[in-house]
Amino acid sequence: MAELDVELPPEVPQAHLVLIDPSEFRPEHRDVQLFRNYIDSPLQERVERTYRAMHTGQTVQFVQDRLAHWGKFDHARLSMLQVIKALDNLVDEADPDTDLPNSMHAFQTAERIRERHPDKEWLILTGLIHDTGKILRLYGEEMWATVGDTYPVGCAPRNSIVFGKSSFSGNPDLSHPVYSTELGMYSRHCGLDALTMSWGHDEYLYRVLQHNGHKLPEAALSIIRYHSFYPWHSGGDYRDFHNPATDDEKLKWVQAFSQFDLYSKSEELPDVQALLPYYSGLIDKYLPSVLSW
Repeated sequence: MAELDVELPPEVPQAHLVLIDPSEFRPEHRDVQLFRNYIDSPLQERVERTYRAMHTGQTVQFVQDRLAHWGKFDHARLSMLQVIKALDNLVDEADPDTDLPNSMHAFQTAERIRERHPDKEWLILTGLIHDTGKILRLYGEEMWATVGDTYPVGCAPRNSIVFGKSSFSGNPDLSHPVYSTELGMYSRHCGLDALTMSWGHDEYLYRVLQHNGHKLPEAALSIIRYHSFYPWHSGGDYRDFHNPATDDEKLKWVQAFSQFDLYSKSEELPDVQALLPYYSGLIDKYLPSVLSW
């Protein structure tokens, strides 16, 4: 496996990195039914620990605090390739399917899309960058507030959330007179964009792109913002908030993207150095050369 030959500025923090020897990671080639195994995966203890911390700590107040903190975009000035390079040494502890560094997953996803849709440059680039919001972790965010499936805070959790409602037993919002109800602080069919989602890399990257400017279509932003909202796009929950006029198109693109995001995880490791000229061109076409994170 060729590493991404991109120089990182010295101020990129290292304390939160997990040091990786890529030769150790060879995810087995699984049947599609065996992905997203939250019952008895080889990584079960780590995954369950991450989700239980998430379901306890993600409250309305916590998300509001995180939006204010990260919404200053004053943590770093980095190119997209520098961020991907930084994720060489970050493993998603909520993922039961792979122990590969996130940078490898970025290229796996993008290349799978490129095989099927070589004409959709914006979608290929979306596959490459969709998880780069995980740079949150490198700048001190908790793992459980960076990775994993997302869901709305401010209303009662739904059945299809990973590990179920019981994993929220320590969450203080469950005793709140409004936040503990089915609709919570929202109205029926208010639309996804009216929801306050649990804090993590999806919402962060969406806001980074909005803040810095970009040339990606709206469908790309929907994928970035909601690709981890599995209880909605795969579990069929939270449809009482779904507004067909605004959200049907989102659902179509997110569900299509999910097949590439999930099933691209394999033992085939990309030669990222060989791919670099192509992806550098896509980044230059759609994104600023340097972004504020």
